[in-house]
Amino acid sequence: MNTRRNSDLFEATRLTRSGRLGEATDLIQRTLGGRPAPQPAAQASPTSGAGETVLEGNFRVIDGSPFVPDRTVQDTDRETAGSREAPETVSEPLFPSSRLAAVLREKLARLRGPAPVFEPIHSQPAPEATPEDARFIAGSYSNPAGTRSYKLYVPSGHAGQPLPLVVMLHGCTQSPDDFAAGTRMNELAEQEPCLVLYPAQSSTANCSKCWNWFNPADQRADQGEPSLIAGMTRDVAARYQADPRRIYVAGLSAGGAMATTMAMTHPDLYAAAGVHSGLPHAAAHDLPSAFAAMQQGASGAGPAGKGQMPARPVPIIVFHGDQDTTVHPGNGDQVIVQFSPPASRHAAGPQGGAHPDVKVERGQVPNGHAYTRTLYHHPSGSPHVEQWTIHGAGHAWSGGSSRGSYTDPRGPDASKEMLRFFLAHPAEPSR
Repeated sequence: MNTRRNSDLFEATRLTRSGRLGEATDLIQRTLGGRPAPQPAAQASPTSGAGETVLEGNFRVIDGSPFVPDRTVQDTDRETAGSREAPETVSEPLFPSSRLAAVLREKLARLRGPAPVFEPIHSQPAPEATPEDARFIAGSYSNPAGTRSYKLYVPSGHAGQPLPLVVMLHGCTQSPDDFAAGTRMNELAEQEPCLVLYPAQSSTANCSKCWNWFNPADQRADQGEPSLIAGMTRDVAARYQADPRRIYVAGLSAGGAMATTMAMTHPDLYAAAGVHSGLPHAAAHDLPSAFAAMQQGASGAGPAGKGQMPARPVPIIVFHGDQDTTVHPGNGDQVIVQFSPPASRHAAGPQGGAHPDVKVERGQVPNGHAYTRTLYHHPSGSPHVEQWTIHGAGHAWSGGSSRGSYTDPRGPDASKEMLRFFLAHPAEPSR
């Protein structure tokens, strides 16, 4: 994004906060694509609509209406973390407003920090009933950076034996229950026994429940949301005796962006990472650069995320639809570059398929999407980075269930492939 576009976005924010909503709306529409602003319905109230407002087809504004809590978690599914009482299940948002000006007013009035928003979702049913003696537990974790709730899936038959732990970071406006339903990771955890942890972003930390991947204060290991997620991971791993060599992190969209940050800032904790429709670590540092990275790819957002690699090579698997209009597919390529070992980074480019350390496979899901799978090998010879490009897919979890939001059942099964990749990449014994 050029300097003029950055300036325009800052000016739109200033205009909105000063009550000049019409001018702000016109400026945002021009900045993000040159289209005239839509005509708002006469006398519409901020909560009267049930549709969604589109900003140039790439970004959608989520309504800032009050959150509606889910049913109270049953006492048998409650658990404390230390001396903390587990909160109720994370809430779901109401339907978004149809009037752009009203949504901008509501969102910016409640905005505590620069928060780019993704596509809105509707309320979704919770995951299906767990098998007998399996548990889906609600809990919370606190440290000086704050408190976050979570859900933890403990598979049937678990009796304290050391199992892998997979940390799943949801996307904007999603909840642990919704994300579990859409990814079906709990079902896979019964087939390949593992613990599955779903941290929940708080609406008080981000009004759209996005992980704050674009905030510099939330891009460091010892503070902000990375410290909360890592602390929660360690706490759960210790209390449930997870295998310390098989702890993994994955996420979708904003959660995918935060997953890259967790892998980058805590390579001693996470043995491997999975990123679906996300962005590289430190791809943005404020609202304008976040919009730029989402719309154009992180390479167009300036130097924020360039030149950074984890302290040790963290194996990573990346999924991205090549028709994603919410998070540009080029971000998947940048994640590959950021996490590739130096000896093979040159292979993670347009001509990578011709390099001897790169293997390219193409396939087709029956009655579904075609895909390209690219394997980048570590200098030792083992596959270290794996990239799946889903042809014709948008901003959705590939192969997910329609019971959850942001899913595309027509794609290859991202959950199954991520779990397969994770289990093939335990941490080195010396850790």
